[in-house]
Amino acid sequence: MSTLVHLDLDSAWDNNILGLPDRYLRAWGPRLRYLAPPAIVEEFYRQVAPELADFILYGSGDFHYLTALWLRRRSEPVTVVSFDNHPDWDVRPPRWACGGWVNRALELPTVQRVAVWGCGNFELAWPSRLFGNTPAIAAGRLAVHAWAERQSPATQRRFPCMTRSNWRERFTQFAQSLAGGNVYVTLDLDCLAAETFATNWEQGLFTPDDLVWALGELRRSARIVAGDVCGAYSAQVYDRWTQRFAANWDHPKLPPVDATSARQTNQAVLAQLWPALVG
Repeated sequence: MSTLVHLDLDSAWDNNILGLPDRYLRAWGPRLRYLAPPAIVEEFYRQVAPELADFILYGSGDFHYLTALWLRRRSEPVTVVSFDNHPDWDVRPPRWACGGWVNRALELPTVQRVAVWGCGNFELAWPSRLFGNTPAIAAGRLAVHAWAERQSPATQRRFPCMTRSNWRERFTQFAQSLAGGNVYVTLDLDCLAAETFATNWEQGLFTPDDLVWALGELRRSARIVAGDVCGAYSAQVYDRWTQRFAANWDHPKLPPVDATSARQTNQAVLAQLWPALVG
């Protein structure tokens, strides 16, 4: 297995960015974006599996559910640490979609638990949380660490919410609880504040410096054995009308994005984060 690879599904990043080897998969991007039937997902995995690596860079957060495929290749037990503005824990169909990939990960025998840090959207509030994987939370296999600043008092009582003033202390305690263990890190960069990064989704409160610090804390206590980065802005192109309808309904209505400026900003942030992830 190679160590690093860039999977180009949607032209979100420049080719040969950071010197990474490119795999050109743009024909797959519209077929996979946001959601896809199981047959298409499995066909894609069969094709791309020989080209995967320990650390994978790919495109928009619309493809984040592919992390559950990347995890299939891990042979050692891992804790998955996800930095994301969304919990991605939805138990409703479709089976393969960016809003429910955590459940696919938890089905894998090597995934011991998943911890999501940085959630700030509406999915933890009533009634949206009815569709979350609360049995996994009750069993201790899933933890969602949300921003108190973005949640109601009722939601703060239900979930272990953090604040900008105390999250680092909480994260250090979490990292220390993983001492000696194997960690898979997935960075969906919509966890970053909107003024620091451009995405296709609502955004969180982390800064790039926050993520660099958190990755250092993880590496100090545990072994980051693999990981991935997604969440950059790209033009939304879909293959099927049902896919386009569902995605347009679910995506937030955001201001227009200057693609050139967004790419420059995003690639500067990636240059800061990628070395912290891969070590």
